[in-house]
Amino acid sequence: MDYSMTTNLNAMMANYYLNQTNQQIALATQRLSTGLAINQPSDKPSGFVVATGYQSQIDSMNQAISNIQDGNNEMKTASSAVSQITSLIDTIQTSAQDALGNPGNAAADQSAITDAINSINNIANNTIYNGHNLLNGTAGVSAAVTNSSVLSNASVGSTFDGQNTPAGTMSVNVTQVAAAATLVSTATYTLGTNATFATSGSMTINGQTINVTAGQSVQTLLNSINSLSSTTGVTANFSGTTNGKIVLSQTTTGSQYTINESDTGVFTSGGGSSNVVEQNAIATVSIQQAGGGSVSETMTGGQSAGASGLQLSDNNGNSVTLTPSAGGTASNYTNVASVTNNASTFQIGANPGQTASFAFQNMQANNLGTSAIAGQSLQSINVTSSGGASNAIQIAAAALTQVTSYAAQIGSFQNNVLTATQTYLTNSVANLQASYASIMDVNVAQESTNLSNLQNQQQDGVAALYAANNQMSIYSKLLP
Repeated sequence: MDYSMTTNLNAMMANYYLNQTNQQIALATQRLSTGLAINQPSDKPSGFVVATGYQSQIDSMNQAISNIQDGNNEMKTASSAVSQITSLIDTIQTSAQDALGNPGNAAADQSAITDAINSINNIANNTIYNGHNLLNGTAGVSAAVTNSSVLSNASVGSTFDGQNTPAGTMSVNVTQVAAAATLVSTATYTLGTNATFATSGSMTINGQTINVTAGQSVQTLLNSINSLSSTTGVTANFSGTTNGKIVLSQTTTGSQYTINESDTGVFTSGGGSSNVVEQNAIATVSIQQAGGGSVSETMTGGQSAGASGLQLSDNNGNSVTLTPSAGGTASNYTNVASVTNNASTFQIGANPGQTASFAFQNMQANNLGTSAIAGQSLQSINVTSSGGASNAIQIAAAALTQVTSYAAQIGSFQNNVLTATQTYLTNSVANLQASYASIMDVNVAQESTNLSNLQNQQQDGVAALYAANNQMSIYSKLLP
């Protein structure tokens, strides 16, 4: 390069490259001090955009995990309360059994039951999480009977027709009427109930054996069968005054109630055995939504001993109790109950719409055990009479089944929805964090080596600039 007295191009070039080196040293020093390869968008615009998107997802997922943990705590609060209610119902059932077996203790048992019922109501009314009452019916699905001539009770949970239960009006279409099992003897008695047995024998009904002696009358056998009806569920009567037959009838309806009979010639000519199965009632229960559309479930069931209505249920724990007049006819009944849904909704994902809902049930005593005996509930239990004690045992058993089933629903929601989603999100966050780190985190070893090279380059640049600046003084000595 030619020498110029006015412009020191060598010094300018040396200064330019020295500035470039200084900038790279500053960048390397920043990266090592922050631990980040990208400290501002200008460092790597495309990487900055991708990494920012990852960070946004990570933050959203972490918030969702926090939401799920809050939801889990809410479910644990409800679960603990329901466990205590289960224990109290067990106490009520035990007291009712004691009252039935020891009538002298009935007053004391009733007092204990009343205390337990008050405790159940207290728990239901005061189980609160973050100002949100969980078990008094305000945070879930409920059904109110609007036509009491058709329904005496309706109980609806969080799931109906495989989906979240919607709000709307309920209709019940009875497509098959329940029938009680009956069995008629093959032997005919010409003298009616006064007829006597020529030989001794026996008959067994649902596991209970009745012995018959020669000369015993048919009426005596009928009395013996009826005396065991509370155990067998079977009653006996005579089909006519003369030339009649013995007719066995189940006191309950539904396929689970049968007549299993065998004898040595008392009931059937020549002896034998029979097993008669009852017929369940079948109904299609629908919920019509206000905005259009409906969901339907098929419910089946029968009428248990002592109940005044037909009790139908599905696999999701939903149930209806039809009145005797409605249950005895195949008919379609519309607008028989109103269903409301105030289910709690949990944000369990990073994006809108990623939610899960759970309908907390009303655990007040007047909503428990309602499927056992039409018109009665845990709240109405009174064991001061033998009939009341017997009813109380059935009601408490139904309430126990209802509450334990609900406890299982809470546990299933915790494990299969909240915890499962939390595990998935935690793994997703870890993977996203790894992707984010691969873009944003500095390679310390590589950057340290780079800085060392730049510092050496900086020293060389300073020396070059010094040399270029001294050129002018060297050439100036050539001037005369």
